Amino acid sequence: MYFKKIGVIGGGTMGQGIAEMLAARGLDVLLVEKTPEKLDYSYSMIETSLDKQLEKWAITQAEKKLILGRIQKVVHFAELGSCDMVIETISEDLEAKKEVFAQLDQVCPNHIILASNTSTLSLTELASTTMYPERVIGLHFIHPVSKVDLVEIIRGLKTSDSTFGETKRFVEEVVDKKGIMVYESPGFVTSRMICLMINEALHILQEGVASAEDIDDAMRIGYSFQHGPLEMADRFGLDSVLAALERMFREFGELKYRPSIVLKKMVRAGHLGVKTGVGFFKYDKDGDRV
Repeated sequence: MYFKKIGVIGGGTMGQGIAEMLAARGLDVLLVEKTPEKLDYSYSMIETSLDKQLEKWAITQAEKKLILGRIQKVVHFAELGSCDMVIETISEDLEAKKEVFAQLDQVCPNHIILASNTSTLSLTELASTTMYPERVIGLHFIHPVSKVDLVEIIRGLKTSDSTFGETKRFVEEVVDKKGIMVYESPGFVTSRMICLMINEALHILQEGVASAEDIDDAMRIGYSFQHGPLEMADRFGLDSVLAALERMFREFGELKYRPSIVLKKMVRAGHLGVKTGVGFFKYDKDGDRV
């Protein structure tokens, strides 16, 4: 299979990152959102991301123009029938994702790979809404997409060998990232491990053992993490971390996955991290620590 045009459904943080990364790799991208307003906002956030790179001399004005020129804004699923692969990146809502896959099954020829960027949901269950479950696979990119050179490739129960082989080739040869194969399990590898570390950091904070700043410094400086666990949570979105922990707690039934009370309080207060400007730390509109 020759990969040239990729559909990206969902223009949130992950959708923006994936669309930008694919366009920067020379692929044509069809970015889909529910409304023209949401689509315009997603596109403007991608432009803001490129402007920040421009300020740091990471890209040129011509490269910015080329990347944006490869991203086409789309509101109707019907246009995705011309894609070589479609990647779904909407919020972690099983029913909403199932609805998306059922619609994709109607508009995409049966040779097109349908991938989900889910971090905790069942690929087998998502695939059950389609007539061709063998073409459904998980592609879990990690935020920030352009900087993290790893993708979890998740096989559902019915994912075919050819779908997996083509997807692995897409990850390693087309977008130039390391692909690791994961058999379906709640949280896969990365989300399962990182959410547990974040949850433990929250328990340490709740117990008053150390301040948020010191907990993060301990891991960032002591173990060479790019960000400490609490800033990681802010960047992932505290609501997303809570949803992932709750799902793993339900699936595994083990107390270690039970979300910290601190996390629940923060989400109830609307302090979701970078996306709202405040979480365990404060952030400016560009997502930089204040």
